Amino acid sequence: MVFRKLPGVSAPGLRLSQKFVFLLFLSGLVTLCFGALFFLPDSVRLKRIFLSRTETQPVTVGSENDLKRAKDPDTPRGMTSSSAKGETTSTKVRPFTRKSPSVTRGAGTEDRPVAAGGDGGAVASEEQTASRSRAESTSERSTASNQDPNKSDTFSYDTFRRCLLKAPLGKDMGRPSDPLTAERRDKVREMMKFSWDNYKRYAWGKNELRPLTRNGHVGNMFGGLRGASIIDSLDTLYIMGLKEEYNDAKEWVKNSLEMNTNGEASLFEVNIRYVGGLLSAFYLTGEEVLTCTGVCWVLTCTGECWVPTCTGVLGAHLARCAFCCSGTSWSWGWASAGSSILAEFGTLHLEFVHLTELSGNPIYTEKVMNIRKVLNKIEKPHGLYPNFLSPVSGNWVQHHVSVGGLGDSFYEYLIKSYLMSDRTDQDAKTMYYSALKAIEDNLVQKSAGGLTYMAEWRGGVLDHKMGHLACFSGGMVGLGADDGPPDKRQHFLDLAAEITHTCHESYDRSATKLGPEAFRFDSGAEAMATRLSDRYYILRPEVVESYMYMWRLTHDPKYRQWGWEAVEALEQHCRVESGFSGIRDVYTTTVGHDNMQQSFFLSETLKYLYLLFSDDDLLSLDDWVFNTEAHPLPVVRSGCLLDDAEQHKTTTS
Repeated sequence: MVFRKLPGVSAPGLRLSQKFVFLLFLSGLVTLCFGALFFLPDSVRLKRIFLSRTETQPVTVGSENDLKRAKDPDTPRGMTSSSAKGETTSTKVRPFTRKSPSVTRGAGTEDRPVAAGGDGGAVASEEQTASRSRAESTSERSTASNQDPNKSDTFSYDTFRRCLLKAPLGKDMGRPSDPLTAERRDKVREMMKFSWDNYKRYAWGKNELRPLTRNGHVGNMFGGLRGASIIDSLDTLYIMGLKEEYNDAKEWVKNSLEMNTNGEASLFEVNIRYVGGLLSAFYLTGEEVLTCTGVCWVLTCTGECWVPTCTGVLGAHLARCAFCCSGTSWSWGWASAGSSILAEFGTLHLEFVHLTELSGNPIYTEKVMNIRKVLNKIEKPHGLYPNFLSPVSGNWVQHHVSVGGLGDSFYEYLIKSYLMSDRTDQDAKTMYYSALKAIEDNLVQKSAGGLTYMAEWRGGVLDHKMGHLACFSGGMVGLGADDGPPDKRQHFLDLAAEITHTCHESYDRSATKLGPEAFRFDSGAEAMATRLSDRYYILRPEVVESYMYMWRLTHDPKYRQWGWEAVEALEQHCRVESGFSGIRDVYTTTVGHDNMQQSFFLSETLKYLYLLFSDDDLLSLDDWVFNTEAHPLPVVRSGCLLDDAEQHKTTTS
């Protein structure tokens, strides 16, 4: 026996004191091992040791590199999404019907086996074939169970357009009658064309342009997907009337966008940029191939297997992306205790509801509604939603609350979900106004100089910092003002104006007239960055976003003037020979550039500035809501769509 080889152990066995010491050591070792597996921050890789391969885990997808909206310089953001256990139902997209001619292109399909979870190609091909067989065997049952009996079995683009209150591009494409405003709008259009032309020349097909070195940037945030700037630009190019550029982008999507890729992707980022961008372009143009590409990708993150069922152009394109996800997923490594992030699992609702509208499959809406149910059940400290949630226990991991980084778009999607539902989603409305009350009670502060700002909350202690990302909240509060309690409506509009004014001050108090990543209200500072790590500007849109909303809500000319100041600052400090670049320090006019033309500059910053100098009927707020990447999605008027479909059936029978 091994015990007999230990020093001081006699042949008959261990003495009593030695036995006690050895057992104590052994118990400590066992406790340490099991503690490392179960009580340290969550790790899907460790749990695979103990859980069967068929058991579905709470899903979190992401890569911690190259994030679009790094909340702090050292904390990027990821996303989580839970998938229902044991779902094997296949999905079919409802056939599209249009009276007007649809786009045509050569048929032909390609089968491209996709390696799942890093396994060999042969194994991936076998698993894919088996998955397709299972999906095909249940497709008939799925179609029958997923269809809403109150809905038509087809999505009619013509019916959708008739249900809009105004033409999407307005009268004369929203061109203002005032010559000065029209001139300023034309300048923004020129900035967009300049940005696009340089992207096309030096970075075509890559995700973003590096304008100083004149090459493309890919990164790994999108799991191998390419063309983020192209997808993000589709609707911007279209509403600006840049037809040639839009057609180039559309042809790239149809012929070169490859969804069969391996890698670690952020569902959140792909959802708001790729899915949101493709959905928006479809609703604006009726180009069917644009939206089906987006539907295809999301299927991989909802536990569904994709089986192409469309014919003609649609079917040929969809066959390029027939695959199932590998099922491997995890949280961001930097997130507290392997947690999920509020602004990411709470920023799926708008896009997923429209996926249900187009596909006829309720699974997408069910997914986001399940997230809402979980959030409603959890106790919230002082009514606030902390930024980190454990995907395993369903409890808050720590009490850090922010309307800026890590929390922002969750609140935005609550009020926009209500508006997008044609004001029928009462749960979203209740959650939004309850959250806004908690924010006002706990986070909204007034500085010594009279500036209103939203502080951050860390376990009951206020951090008097406001991030550039939080500056979207002026527009959000203003957008929701008219639907609040009657006695609060003017108060909300005033609050929105005060927050927007504070964010303008953060721009106006810098040497470049551009705002820092974060600014503080302590130690004598007001609306200024006090740390070197907060002094940069990466072409962010949130401040001009609030200008646009506040202009449309009040028509106060100061918002257009503030927007023009931003245009002049961008031209002077961010425009370089081959595009636009962020800068490293807004407090010095001798700027250093970061060599990155972010895709959201094309999707958000320039689009909001263009809308600011356009008439209100260009993408009217009565018909459209903007996702957090500024992609316009239409209000879902279910009653109108149903009535129109029934009327069409009557007239054709």
